[in-house]
Amino acid sequence: MYTQERTVMSNLVVGGPVAVNSYDNAIVAALVENRPVMLVHAFNGGFLRPVELKDSVHDKGVKLSTALDSATKEAQGHLWYITPAGFFGQRPLYFIESAAGQVTPKPTGAGQADAGRGDDGAPKPQRRRITVHQKAPEATADTVQVGLPDKVGDLWRGKNGAPEDTQLWVVTLTPWGGITFVPITHPDAILGFKDHAVAADSEVRLTYNWGGDFTGTVINTFYPRLPNEWSVPYHHVFT
Repeated sequence: MYTQERTVMSNLVVGGPVAVNSYDNAIVAALVENRPVMLVHAFNGGFLRPVELKDSVHDKGVKLSTALDSATKEAQGHLWYITPAGFFGQRPLYFIESAAGQVTPKPTGAGQADAGRGDDGAPKPQRRRITVHQKAPEATADTVQVGLPDKVGDLWRGKNGAPEDTQLWVVTLTPWGGITFVPITHPDAILGFKDHAVAADSEVRLTYNWGGDFTGTVINTFYPRLPNEWSVPYHHVFT
C-alpha cells in the first residue's frame, strides 16, 4: 500500500509500525500505556468524536469536530483508545475505541467466564469501537458505526465469521509523520471523510487510498495528542 511502503523500519515503536519523532509521545502512550488520545486532523486541527456519546447507542458513526464543547469534554467524546488486538501475519492490529460511554462490567458470578482483566487486575471496561461496513467504501450507507460487536448492525459485523473482523485496523505511518488507519477487511481503503471534505462536522467514511496529500483529499493524516497537549498548536509541536 502507498503508506505502508513508506514505513521507516528504524522508527518503529514496540507494539506497532508507527513512527514517532522526538517531540511526540502521544502515540507511544496510546499503544504502550493504553492511555486515551485525541485524534487531531493535520489540515484544520479538528478532532474525531462519535456522533452519539451515549453508551446505549451503537448505530451512529463518527464526525470531525472543530470545537471542543463542554458536553463532549465531560463525556470524554474527544478521547480514543488505540488498543492492541493481535496480529495479521506479522502486522499488529488495533481497535479504535471511544472513551465516551465506556461501561465497567459487573463482577462475574461463580462459574461464569471472565471477559478479561487489565494489568491492574480490574475487569476491562466495555468500549464502543469504530466498526466498518462490510461493503465499504463503495456503499452509500454509513461506512462506520461506533458500537460493541454484538450491538452494531448486521453488515457491520464480522465479515469472516468473527465479530471483531470489521473492527480491526492497521495503524500506518503517513509520509508526513502522522498516522492513518487501514481496516483489514478493506486493505485498499483508509479512514477518511464523506466527499473527501475536511470541515466541521464532516462524516467519517472509508475512502480508497490512491495516494495524494494530507489535506484530506485522499490520505487523511491524524496526529495523536494527549489531552493535556490540546492547547499546543500541532504545527509548533511537529517542527
